[in-house]
Amino acid sequence: MPRKTTPAKPTRPMSHRRTPGPRSAVESADPARRTETDTERLDRLIQTAVAPLAGNLSPIALSLAFADWAWHLAASPGRQLELTTLAAQLASDTLHTPLHGAEDGAAPNGDPRFRAEAWGQWPFSLWRAAFNNAEAFWREAARVPGVSEHHTALVDFFARQYLDMMSPANRLLTNPVVLKNAIDSGGTALAQGWQNWLADATGVPTAEDIANQGRFVVGGNVATTPGKVVFRNHLIELIRYAPQTRQVHTEPLLIVPSWIMKFYILDLSPHNSMVRYLVEQGHTVYMISWRNPDESDRELSMDNYLQMGVLDAIGAVGEDADAAQIHAMGYCLGGTLLAMAAAALARTEGVAGYAHLPALKTLSLLAAQVDFSEPGELGLFIDESQVNLLDHLTKGQGFLKGSQMAGSFQFLHSRDLVWTRRMREYLMGERDQGNDLMAWNADTTRLPARMHHEYLVALYLKNALAHGRYMVGDSSISMNDLELPIFMVGTERDHVSPWRSVYKLHHLTDAEITFVLTSGGHNAGIVSEPGHPRRRHQIATRPAHGRWLDADHWLQTAQRHEGSWWPAWQQWLATHSSAPVRARAIPANRAVCDAPGEYVMQRYAGD
Repeated sequence: MPRKTTPAKPTRPMSHRRTPGPRSAVESADPARRTETDTERLDRLIQTAVAPLAGNLSPIALSLAFADWAWHLAASPGRQLELTTLAAQLASDTLHTPLHGAEDGAAPNGDPRFRAEAWGQWPFSLWRAAFNNAEAFWREAARVPGVSEHHTALVDFFARQYLDMMSPANRLLTNPVVLKNAIDSGGTALAQGWQNWLADATGVPTAEDIANQGRFVVGGNVATTPGKVVFRNHLIELIRYAPQTRQVHTEPLLIVPSWIMKFYILDLSPHNSMVRYLVEQGHTVYMISWRNPDESDRELSMDNYLQMGVLDAIGAVGEDADAAQIHAMGYCLGGTLLAMAAAALARTEGVAGYAHLPALKTLSLLAAQVDFSEPGELGLFIDESQVNLLDHLTKGQGFLKGSQMAGSFQFLHSRDLVWTRRMREYLMGERDQGNDLMAWNADTTRLPARMHHEYLVALYLKNALAHGRYMVGDSSISMNDLELPIFMVGTERDHVSPWRSVYKLHHLTDAEITFVLTSGGHNAGIVSEPGHPRRRHQIATRPAHGRWLDADHWLQTAQRHEGSWWPAWQQWLATHSSAPVRARAIPANRAVCDAPGEYVMQRYAGD
């Protein structure tokens, strides 16, 4: 049976509690609120039945992209001739591959799949060359004049997906590393790989799988930083972490994680917990833990997430800490939502019902976009057709499952998350042991149907926030109203929030912005504790009303540092804080329950 937590009312009267206000413009446009007709229900049932065959991606959108490409190519004999000539040249290059490659066997394009020295020996060097040349051909073939930019990107992306599936690294007889491992192990590696495949195919875990499932326990060895839940409403629990220094900075820090993830990515194991690091540096930290929605939450909207989530949390922090000003940090979509709240509060009229909130002293945004005009490869999966399919998926169940979201993210990292992993597990017999970050990644959350539709349409399709058209209450909000100091972090290999897209906030406000570009991806680049090997970052500050510097110029000129970016951010927070004061323990009468709380434990069968 699924585990549920009964929604609770706030634990004590809150002076900042809002009165119901007008719905946002985005909210009122949600087609999911209309009564479904019989014919619409028929369409929904047919399309959702077909969706799993395409990985919950819209087959219509994919078909249109390839039709656009194919028709334009068919009408372009000159382009066909160019591609035929290129194919002949690459085929000739493949056939003339030296019998013995480079001594280190390195792939020409640095592909880690072909890193082993054995790949430099024939016939493996021939197969590697054929694969690399096929990739080179399709990089060029996907580009046909007249094809829309979106369709070109889709064709290029799925051509790469197909080639990654056909890679010689994925097969026993064409991968020299796998062959050697099979011989050296006397076939036991293949036998273990067969057991791994059988366990995945049948859903019956091996003894090793069962042992690995219990390695990381929320509240046991992850999410263990001491604290108390000091506020709860239907949508959030607010955790206040216990001080670990005699003095603390005057202004507390509120952290807003993304609502599509469990908060404890920022409180993993003690050695890489951002929360623990911050409290050990003298910061009073509050964390939002989002409710994991069920079918009854289908009508939760973006307006609810903004008000019951961020604004109620800001008010609760101010009251609990008796603070007139606070620092606020948002991660991923949590940062987008926090930026919305900050812009709404910065308006002359503020937000109805929230007149007495503490002021935001600084704003920190980690891998968080406010301009979605170039959202990277994730944007390939978000167009009108795909949103329509997702609406159909969520209409019946009331939410989008975490497993349904996972398909898109696996496509983005298919080489690492699918093919390379399967090669190790099924051909090498090496079951992935996982780590705390991977265990967190498997702890999926749901998205309410209405909110999910609203944020896709408003942010990805209409880019309403960047264009000053996103409505909160009766008027729109603008990032140009932000005047407080801002600290931003982008990560080099981010497929969810590309760093150049994150950087676009420089276009939208004249506020002081300190921008950091760190090594790693969307998650690993943020969970980058001091002492983590092979970490580096660049950092530069644009003063308030400073001159515009494009992203590429910034990359060339920003100061480079080895190591984690955490100390730079902590020092920035400290610099923008008032003089330290004596730390206070969390009063017992304010505690709802111990951290990590109850909402983070909500899990449902079938997810």
